Amino acid sequence: MVKINLLPWREERRQQLTNEFYALFGMGVVVALLLCGLTYYYFDQNIKFQSNRNQHLTTEIAELDKKIAEIKELESKKASLIQRQQVIEELQANRTQMVHLFDELVKTIPNGVFLEKINQNGSRLTMEGYAQSYARISDYMDQLKASDWFTKVDVNLIQVDNSLPSHEQKFKLSVSLTNPAKKAKEAEGDDEGEAS
Repeated sequence: MVKINLLPWREERRQQLTNEFYALFGMGVVVALLLCGLTYYYFDQNIKFQSNRNQHLTTEIAELDKKIAEIKELESKKASLIQRQQVIEELQANRTQMVHLFDELVKTIPNGVFLEKINQNGSRLTMEGYAQSYARISDYMDQLKASDWFTKVDVNLIQVDNSLPSHEQKFKLSVSLTNPAKKAKEAEGDDEGEAS
């Protein structure tokens, strides 16, 4: 006997294809959502990792900035201490300068020369006085030049003073003061620099 299928097979086939389509579409959406979620998670983890690195670097930079500030403060203190030390050393070196100055003034004054006034402005010394002759003034200048404590001897004034009965010459000299010990140290430093 012949069987005839009267069921709407085309309709079933269409329904089956539709169900397969929706199942595949649903699986595609799930796979797409899963890929999006994994991508989001991957980039989120990378961003968190980079943020942690940035935070660590910021902390390290802040610590280094503090150390740099401390170093600058120490350098300024060091410069201040060095400057104070130099002032103290200079005062120590110049402590006996006045004694040597007056000692040298006594040693360099020849007979026939009289000092009336001595002024000091920094390292420049101005001396005013009288001499019996021009030769005495010249001799006095030679004595000053020969001294280790005086340099740059200059004549400011020489004139005859008619107010005195002996007609002595009034003079005004200026010299620069120097410290022979300091000059010797500088010379030693120059010699060492040339040797090296």
